[in-house]
Amino acid sequence: MLHATDIAGAGSPYVVVIGNEKGGSGKTTLAMHLAIALLKGGHRVGTIDLDSNQRGLTRYIENRRIWANHRRIELELPLHGFVPRAGGARLEDNEAEELAAFEDIVCDVRKFVDFLVIDTPSTDTYLMRLAHLVADTVLTPVADSFLDLGTLASIDPITHEVTGTGHYAEMVCEARRHRRVFDQGGTDWVVIRNRSARGGLVRGSVAELGIRLGLRDIEGCAERIVYRQFFAAGLTALDALDEAALGAATGRSHQLAQREIGKLVGLLNLPTSERARRRAAARKEWFASSGAPLGVDELLTE
Repeated sequence: MLHATDIAGAGSPYVVVIGNEKGGSGKTTLAMHLAIALLKGGHRVGTIDLDSNQRGLTRYIENRRIWANHRRIELELPLHGFVPRAGGARLEDNEAEELAAFEDIVCDVRKFVDFLVIDTPSTDTYLMRLAHLVADTVLTPVADSFLDLGTLASIDPITHEVTGTGHYAEMVCEARRHRRVFDQGGTDWVVIRNRSARGGLVRGSVAELGIRLGLRDIEGCAERIVYRQFFAAGLTALDALDEAALGAATGRSHQLAQREIGKLVGLLNLPTSERARRRAAARKEWFASSGAPLGVDELLTE
């Protein structure tokens, strides 16, 4: 049985989970760009795709490998694992099969990576909840739209004040509470406002939600066609955007995308600096000297 310490304990990678129950919010694009940014920063990175229907991150990485071979260029690649969907008749059997596959991936990569980036589906599943439970940082991309904000909060149509907490937000809060019980540590939750209109339609509502739930919100990426173009070749805005890599001339939109992704990654405050690494090491050392681990089956609730 997988224990939470198998992922979050001493000597294990720092876990970043990208999640939102709203499809099309940019989770896979963010996961890929973050993984490549960390690789380019000299870190060892593993990725896990939990979206067995779309397989977006898996296809993105496969495209990158194929494109690198085709163009005869070197492109960084993370250690990647994909959890296939179980097709049995019983829900309990399917969850057990998928958990076993997740266990195998974690055991294969955890000793060889500094960061583990997990892309989750836009549905509430057992593994999606497990991923949020073991996350050190949760990243939730959301478009600048009150419709997309619905997974996080209910909004008054007149005042735009927050009137309730959305289903996904409740799930993240529950996972964070369990995590505090588990190792006395906190999960940094960052909501990333993508495709912002002038002035930011949902900025004030997200800020209010941040006060209520203890999350951070930052401005993300603009609506740029280049992000959609990158997927087919497995490229990111952080790659060397020259004709050798792209197979075509670059434009101003590529340069803008590169700058905004660099700024976004910096705002995540991941433990990549020496000072942050020392803090993370101290936290893991404290946990290593604490009590016996709790199994995830003891922590997950319906």
